[in-house]
Amino acid sequence: MRFGAVLPFVSEKQFVDLARIAEDSGWDMVLTWEAVWAQDAWATLAAAATVTERIRLGTLITPVSRYRPWDLASRVGSVDRLSDGRVTLGVGLGALHDNWLAFEPDEGRGVRAAKVDEGLAVYAGLLGGGPFEFSGEHWTARPVEMLAPPPPVQRPHPPVWCVGALVPGVDRQRSLERAARWQGVLPAVVGGTVDDPGSRLTPSTLREVVDRIAALRAEAGHTMDGYDVVVEGDSHGDFGDVRPPVEPWREAGATWWVESWWDLPDSDEGRTELRRRLELGPQR
Repeated sequence: MRFGAVLPFVSEKQFVDLARIAEDSGWDMVLTWEAVWAQDAWATLAAAATVTERIRLGTLITPVSRYRPWDLASRVGSVDRLSDGRVTLGVGLGALHDNWLAFEPDEGRGVRAAKVDEGLAVYAGLLGGGPFEFSGEHWTARPVEMLAPPPPVQRPHPPVWCVGALVPGVDRQRSLERAARWQGVLPAVVGGTVDDPGSRLTPSTLREVVDRIAALRAEAGHTMDGYDVVVEGDSHGDFGDVRPPVEPWREAGATWWVESWWDLPDSDEGRTELRRRLELGPQR
């Protein structure tokens, strides 16, 4: 199992500094987040790429439906080349809140999901090499050679992790189908409550997610070799429900443990604690 951490509530320069600390402290990955009106995640990752050598860099998560897919492919490709192949694109539909709705209307979950699927198809096609052509409901692209960037280091493209939500009692799991088509899943369970712990993410529900992903990949002729199963946990605070020890999660199929420390305050004290946790290293 490999270990990463999301770095919340930090500036671009602070993220770069903390990425160096995380690399020196044995972490395998640091991730940033995206909002509509916020620091630019890809500029931040690009800066971190130039001062680190080993640690992977990623987003948790990128709302692909908001991007023109060629813009997204350009940004991810640039960070991949700057980092010599250390970037991962974390993907979801995005969380609707005031920072989003103050600027853009809600197009509806169905439209956002369709844009994610089409956007990822264009992303992979462009980074996979030309000539590439695409015609969809929301996006179109025709082959182009003029000013085309060099290919990414990771081939055919930097890996994509998709949110995949298990809905208990539902046969068709569209987000799991999406995740199975790419390189990793960020598992979630829809409908989890304090009164219904069986519908929260637990090692047993994670195993159900992994089994469904494996079956979907087998139907498409793919194995689980090299496929990432990413569990977000909290080894220090009280965010969410996922806690160590990590071994039951690994046995259930997890390949990554990502610390999500969103309970830390957006303050100097919170950032001091974030640094302390990173310096401790992952709880292997």
